[in-house]
Amino acid sequence: MTDKRTDTFMLVKACLNGNRPPGAHPNLPVSPEELAAEARAAIAAGAGALHVHPRDAEGREGLEPSVIAAALDAIREACPGVPVGVSTGAWIIPDPTQRVSAIRSWEVLPDFASVNLSEEGHEAVMEVLVDKGVGVEAGVWSAADAERLAELSVPLLRVLIEPMTGDCAAAERSVDAIGAVLDEHLPTVPRLLHGQGACAWPLLRLAVQRGYDTRIGFEDTLELPSGTQAESNAALVRAAWREIGNV
Repeated sequence: MTDKRTDTFMLVKACLNGNRPPGAHPNLPVSPEELAAEARAAIAAGAGALHVHPRDAEGREGLEPSVIAAALDAIREACPGVPVGVSTGAWIIPDPTQRVSAIRSWEVLPDFASVNLSEEGHEAVMEVLVDKGVGVEAGVWSAADAERLAELSVPLLRVLIEPMTGDCAAAERSVDAIGAVLDEHLPTVPRLLHGQGACAWPLLRLAVQRGYDTRIGFEDTLELPSGTQAESNAALVRAAWREIGNV
């Protein structure tokens, strides 16, 4: 896809499910087969990469090798060649040592994984990902997170600018503060900006204005810009490209 303002490539990543509980939306993908189907449709709608939270047979998020492999294998069969990433959120395995151990045991590897700088053990998680050849997405929720990131020497695929607030004006101020730190310390690392809930669409439009990549999907919002419920991740991706074209 092309950013119609500048004719430069802009990545729209589809975040298919997040940590939403099964049933949060009639079409929320949980099983590997459901993730694969939503992934295929989202890519056809214009997504350039995928972010998923793999689940076990009971619908619980997991980092165990079998859980990761089942989701990745299904998605890659449906979407060959498309970059696929997973979460390493601390809520999945709260103990940092156990989290790192689970990641170290992965045999089927994602193309990238997100690591939240606000979470205990983030540096060790980044290190094991790099050791395994997995791209690191640094999840930065605040300027303080950006400062922590600037102190590390971990190679990064991109920085995820993720203001965790429902106040969109406050979120934009946070984006400015994070951006100032990144401009000073990590000016060449690609940036992806997104919001959640009520701020998903305003921050997507802000990402276009700032020249950042962005993402959309059921992890971030269940609603279209109009406020009506989206039928699928693909519907959200299509709406994202309409919004991008109108900025």
